[in-house]
Amino acid sequence: MVQINSILDTDLYKLTMQQAVLHQFPIATAKYRFTNRSPNMSFTIECLQLLKQAVGKLKDLTLTSDEKQWLSETCPYLSSEYLDYLEKYRFKPDQVIITFIPTSGDATKGQIEMEANGPWVETIMWEIVLMALLSEIYFQVVDTDWINESQEERAYEKGKDLLLAGCTFSEFGTRRRRSFKVQEDVVVGLIRAQNELQSENHGGKLLGTSNIHFAKKFGLTPIGTIAHEWFMGTAATFGYENSSIKALSLWEEVYTPERGSALWISLTDTFSTDVFFREFKEAPDYVKRWRLRQDSGDPIEYVKKAKALYDSLGVDASEKPIVFSDSLNVVKAKAIQKACDEAGLKASFGIGTFLSNDFQRSDGNGPSKALNMVIKLYSINNIPCVKISDDIGKNTGEKGAVKYVKDLFKIPEA
Repeated sequence: MVQINSILDTDLYKLTMQQAVLHQFPIATAKYRFTNRSPNMSFTIECLQLLKQAVGKLKDLTLTSDEKQWLSETCPYLSSEYLDYLEKYRFKPDQVIITFIPTSGDATKGQIEMEANGPWVETIMWEIVLMALLSEIYFQVVDTDWINESQEERAYEKGKDLLLAGCTFSEFGTRRRRSFKVQEDVVVGLIRAQNELQSENHGGKLLGTSNIHFAKKFGLTPIGTIAHEWFMGTAATFGYENSSIKALSLWEEVYTPERGSALWISLTDTFSTDVFFREFKEAPDYVKRWRLRQDSGDPIEYVKKAKALYDSLGVDASEKPIVFSDSLNVVKAKAIQKACDEAGLKASFGIGTFLSNDFQRSDGNGPSKALNMVIKLYSINNIPCVKISDDIGKNTGEKGAVKYVKDLFKIPEA
């Protein structure tokens, strides 16, 4: 049976943000909503039942004393007070509502709808585990027409390509992994590539993994900082004008220079990068302190915009490595690396689905596609939350709220 066996089998940013929410929004209530962006990929009643069973078992997960000690030693930005909270934390399956919507004409197939409702500090933990469970179950009982080739070997070859191209990268594959075992094999393959090539002067490096459990198991650095939901919740609570800077300031109150400046890496596309850069430019002290992460839109154009921003403020761009994490593969990473080299910028890459869910169909008809799904913050204290991607038209949130934000920031519809 598919299940999550460790509370650390999630991405680091869930913990860093849970701690921040505990500090800054301790009584806020939240709603998260699942979106299947591949509506042609439907689910089954069996898939629904297995998902509900797996969700029910999450109530038994606890932070072990060994895991708590490791977090204390490895992640000094997580306070002892927060680790005490996490030790007491329990998933509450009744916070999650899972509904099956049958396809017309076939009651056994259809779409799954999911919501998580409750205190923000609790519901923030559902996103990764729900998607990881659904993905693994889907490819176990719905789409079984794929070849389970050696994922360790494939990851090893991909890792070598990235390292020899001078790419610095992390494994980001938890949310949409084909399975827990596949992600584990991928991490092992990447470590083997790193160890084999570490004596060569290629400039590349495996930084770590976003998955805390695998970081602990294999002695890697856990990687992760802040996600879109932090900006979404902050804007809904305090208003959208200058909300990005407000979000960064709230984050700095939790992760002070002494404790967590390594976590000062900001996504820029919550309400579009152009809007973020306009606010960012008016707060030069933040530009000097924070690094950037690109997660949608054209990464080559992003390099140009970031370089122009830094140059306009007299900031040394070479001291501000940009993290790229949008649907990457080896070819894309190499192209971005080249653009950054030419612009005098440094780059690092967070690579997910290409590593943990890259399979071929067993009938020979091309790739076995991963589920294109997200779980996003839908509301805070019953106030709608929105995300406006740099991919025009790819918005998340209640339609009226999306229109309000687009009108406010003069963001085109298409």
